[in-house]
Amino acid sequence: MNGEQVSVPAIGIDLGTTNSLISIWQDGKAHLIPNSLGEYLTPSAISIDEDDSILIGRPALSRLTTHPSKTAALFKRYMGSNKQFKLGEKTFSAPELSALVLKSLKADAEAWTGQAIKDVVISVPAYFSDEQRKQTRFAAELAGLNAVRLINEPTAAAMAYGLHTQEFGRTLVFDLGGGTFDVTVLEYALPLIEVHSSAGDNYLGGEDFTHALVKACLKEWKLDEGTITPEAMARLNDAAEEIKCRLSAQESELSWHWQDKEWCYSLDDRQAEKLWLPLINRLRAPIEQALSDARLQPQELDHLVLVGGASRLGVIQRMVVRLFGKMPHQHLDPSTIVALGAAVQAACRLRDEDIDEVILTDVCPYTLGIATGNGKVSGIFSPIIERNTVVPTSRVETFYTNHPEQKFIRVAVYQGESPRVDSNILVEEFEVPVEPNGQIQALDIRFSYDINGLLEVDVNLLESGSSYSKVIDHSPIGLSEAQKQASHDRLKSLKIHPRDTMPNRALMARLERAWSQSLGDERLQIGIWLQEFDETLAAHKEELINEVRERLVDYLDSMKL
Repeated sequence: MNGEQVSVPAIGIDLGTTNSLISIWQDGKAHLIPNSLGEYLTPSAISIDEDDSILIGRPALSRLTTHPSKTAALFKRYMGSNKQFKLGEKTFSAPELSALVLKSLKADAEAWTGQAIKDVVISVPAYFSDEQRKQTRFAAELAGLNAVRLINEPTAAAMAYGLHTQEFGRTLVFDLGGGTFDVTVLEYALPLIEVHSSAGDNYLGGEDFTHALVKACLKEWKLDEGTITPEAMARLNDAAEEIKCRLSAQESELSWHWQDKEWCYSLDDRQAEKLWLPLINRLRAPIEQALSDARLQPQELDHLVLVGGASRLGVIQRMVVRLFGKMPHQHLDPSTIVALGAAVQAACRLRDEDIDEVILTDVCPYTLGIATGNGKVSGIFSPIIERNTVVPTSRVETFYTNHPEQKFIRVAVYQGESPRVDSNILVEEFEVPVEPNGQIQALDIRFSYDINGLLEVDVNLLESGSSYSKVIDHSPIGLSEAQKQASHDRLKSLKIHPRDTMPNRALMARLERAWSQSLGDERLQIGIWLQEFDETLAAHKEELINEVRERLVDYLDSMKL
């Protein structure tokens, strides 16, 4: 056990599209907790091994190249949808796969602290919908965790940054992760951190830049993706990810082997900027919306904070400097700042004596309203709580029945920014009885929205004085109790690869991936190492296994494989 034991650990989790992290507030500061491989970043990847056991994190990510049909990644992007992921013979939903990642993080934290972990603060993209937030809570429940608070990722980063720098002023947090993009404008006047606006794109992240590069390669080579095996496509995606991360002013070359031929594609970061221009332009709309909603011009900002691994890209940093005319703060690691901020929020929630009280205000990032009609046109979206309203909040609007003899009204709650409900997201709908009195009746509909995203709807019929209340709970829409129990049972029956042997399995997966990506003498050498490690594992001598594993890891590191 590390550090001094506390009665209730203050735990924060960054459940990311590409990587996930867990942190703890301890001894007056937030600390990252290492996983079984001694790393802070746990890849958000799941794979099924040959013995039908579940691999999580680094070994699963390595198998994405060698066993793509048995491996899943980027599933966070499908939170809130009905998409199913097939891993071998088993099928999983996005919340179930996310639960396996959370379960692994929970085991890492319990091994590191020596305490049971239950209550946690989990970060989510600021622009996550109501349903996506519900499914995140459900994933935590499946992992045996209680998500006592969901905190928006840019807000978590702002908490960590503000506590670290003690600076004041108007700040824009630019959060570009692997799968999502968020912009939050806030103001520091410690102990107050006041969020003014949030905007974002849930389907824009670093992975889209990688995929655009893959498509450019295939176009230049005149290859049809449909004719390429999944394993070969996974290797090409790996190569594109690698060149994306090391782009510079000097030209770099992507190399990919397929059908006994070496395919090459060269580019530097200026050429990449031209290639990625459509994606870069998509970043501008949320930035402009967030600034407009906060009633600020770019030059009125005091600070810029970059968050998320994809914000390290040179093309992104140049765009930010051009757009705002100032250099962003980069002294805190953009890949870990969200997890640290989640632990800060957990400590604030528990009123830890080592942290000065931080008062955090947040906003509802999207407009909430109901479906209405005017007798001639139906499906009109009538806002009640507009986007970027400070929460908690309670707002009321008056509406009217359509017909004097109307016996019920249907209240359909939507979220979105379109004037038509069919372009927005249905949150929930329910019916309220009405006593006809021969007249059109007035009714007040009140929305009350709290900081955890819990929405309460109150309907008051003004003539009769009768009222109806509906709390829109956190259980995922469309999932019955039986379906939720089936998810619990399915995950409970899985065989999770033992945590204490994960370093060995991670090395084996890394060797297999390196072999698949190599040729000639290099492949021959990696094959020899694979056989050596197989034989060492078969001997069941722990000291020897550790010695060989460390030596082979050093070899792979030196070869950058």
